[in-house]
Amino acid sequence: MGRSGVRATMRSDWRKPAPGVLRVENGSAVMLYDPFLAGNLTPAWFEPRHWQKQGAVSGAARGRGATLFFRVDGGEYALRHCRRGGLVARLLGDRYLCLGEHAARPVREFLLTHFLWRLGLPVAPPVAVRLVRNGLIGRGDLVTRRIDSARTLAMRLVAGDLEVRDWLAVGRTIAQFHAAGVRHADLNAHNVLFDAEGTVYLIDFDRGAVQARGLWCDANLVRLRRSILKICDALSTPRFNETLWAALLAGYRDATPRPA
Repeated sequence: MGRSGVRATMRSDWRKPAPGVLRVENGSAVMLYDPFLAGNLTPAWFEPRHWQKQGAVSGAARGRGATLFFRVDGGEYALRHCRRGGLVARLLGDRYLCLGEHAARPVREFLLTHFLWRLGLPVAPPVAVRLVRNGLIGRGDLVTRRIDSARTLAMRLVAGDLEVRDWLAVGRTIAQFHAAGVRHADLNAHNVLFDAEGTVYLIDFDRGAVQARGLWCDANLVRLRRSILKICDALSTPRFNETLWAALLAGYRDATPRPA
């Protein structure tokens, strides 16, 4: 198989569970999970009340879907109920069309994120997904490992503690994903994370895909810049300028493979 054939095979691999991912049915629900990341997973893992009763809740976050953080067996995890964004959310909320188990958006997000994690890309390790079906409609929940001391790019913009090296790191990280053909459908300042050591992660791969490089790479950067400017417009003190954006682009260029 030629190099282009290998790349095409890789791009299709993410749409199916990797070897070792287990599938469990529980009534109308189906769970897929990686026992390497959570060997003792049960249906209760997807129930916020379970963790509240256990006294294991360590925090919460708001976004398109409510996220609950919990501790178990020495590990920290995030449980997110999947919800649609934008205008469609007003009509459908947390409901998704299910024409096939692997085609359902919550499952696709898990499969893609798991594929990226196996490639060694900086993502929150995907532990499990649950899909609850009712005919052609489904609802989903995702469990990931929590990134220690994570702060979003948006948070750090507001705090004003970003340095040039941080912008370089963001650019390099985005270039890593683009080099692997990873299209993030909603690359914004809330989906870029820093851990305590300054390592950059990308999160929320709903509607993402692995595909050949194209104009979407530039569109990703434009979308991120627009998100940054929107946040900064609401701040009383300037937190962003063209020099910092140039640093991000420099990091991106430095980490982008040169054509052979």
